[in-house]
Amino acid sequence: MSDLNQEVLDKLTKVCICKAIPRSTIKRVISEGAASLEKVQKATGAGSGPCGGRRCTPKILELLEASNKDK
Repeated sequence: MSDLNQEVLDKLTKVCICKAIPRSTIKRVISEGAASLEKVQKATGAGSGPCGGRRCTPKILELLEASNKDK
């Protein structure tokens, strides 16, 4: 997949459905230094919706793990 297509997909794909936080936002805060689940949640507000993070926490952890593999 091209970088442009991935970028568009990241903007459209919601990681946190409750707060409508896109994958692009999560990736951005991870690249800016949020290296833990708690830091990502604090920076974005993910996990603070009605589900309490049950839906987005596994997705955020996957993105953190993928980020660590890229380093």
